[in-house]
Amino acid sequence: MTITVAFRTDASFTIGSGHVFRCLTLADALKAKGANCHFLCREYPGHLLDVIRYRGHAATVISTGTEDRSGSDHTVPKAQDYAWEIDARQSLAVMEKLRPDWLIVDHYGIDGRWEEAIRMDDCKIMVIDDLADRKHFCHLLLDQNLGRSADDYRPLVAKYCTVLTGPHFALIRSEFSELREWSLHRRQQSQPVQHLLISMGGVDAPNATCDVLQALKRCCLPAECRITVVMGLKAQWTNHVREIAKNMPWPTEVLVNVEDMAARMGSSDLAIGAAGSTSWERCCMGLPTILIVLAQNQEPGAKALEAAGAAHLLGRVSDIGAKLPLVFKKLLTTGKLSAMSTSASATTDGQGAKRVLDAMGLNNV
Repeated sequence: MTITVAFRTDASFTIGSGHVFRCLTLADALKAKGANCHFLCREYPGHLLDVIRYRGHAATVISTGTEDRSGSDHTVPKAQDYAWEIDARQSLAVMEKLRPDWLIVDHYGIDGRWEEAIRMDDCKIMVIDDLADRKHFCHLLLDQNLGRSADDYRPLVAKYCTVLTGPHFALIRSEFSELREWSLHRRQQSQPVQHLLISMGGVDAPNATCDVLQALKRCCLPAECRITVVMGLKAQWTNHVREIAKNMPWPTEVLVNVEDMAARMGSSDLAIGAAGSTSWERCCMGLPTILIVLAQNQEPGAKALEAAGAAHLLGRVSDIGAKLPLVFKKLLTTGKLSAMSTSASATTDGQGAKRVLDAMGLNNV
């Protein structure tokens, strides 16, 4: 019997792309097991419906009318001000046709009210969250952040709910675990920073990439260093970034929507990156990272990574210009990159998706 799994998640210029991409990681793993995956998404500016379909999954646009603009303005939608009743009604209409075995929800605007309204017989619900700020009606909950524990969710879920926490369960594409050993091996010998990777997420709404490039001009990078900038498919500042890259003191390439990110991380000596879900990919590869917080919800995880010695937290976008030259001087003159790599690689091994499928009972379908 073929398993059907539905996903309710969104992407936009405001929400970002992280929710959709971590769901896609799980959907790809499920597809490899023979499951059918179907996404339910709103068609916000910056949506990723084309990417979902390109990866071989079905996608249905749900529309709740012009009265709800959550995700299209400058505020990430929260459960308390989200039009969840309309969303649930629209989603349920799709669900009744699909009759999925599992529904996976990754959305800050959705809570237990939506989940209970949409429940169906013979359909289990899994929630992916990292806020621990609202109740959920689900059978399985995943929070892949470092420092999070199941106790944080116990008052928010039913007793029968299984709670998975920590980067041991981080949803990372298989290409990272496949190249992990090679990446870690090349870091065993101390060497100067010859390849710097910059990746500020799929959207980079605040244009942090340009701030990083401008600040790097005042940093003490080795003369033989080269820089790779990776922009997301929906990034709005790509042309601006390319103009700045032309005048960098070091060879600087700007790439968009790369499909070999694991190899690029593995060949890099240091990264400057957003403190989002890509953090776990960098950790899997043992890549030392200077973290920049682009959104408030990223801050707890970023602080936990720094406390574990797995990254250096620079701060927010407004801190880049003043702090980045000082951070480079500190990291490159004290030999901390090797220790950071070791701590990062101990955080996650890239097998999280397999463990989540085990918890869902779907690894042997």
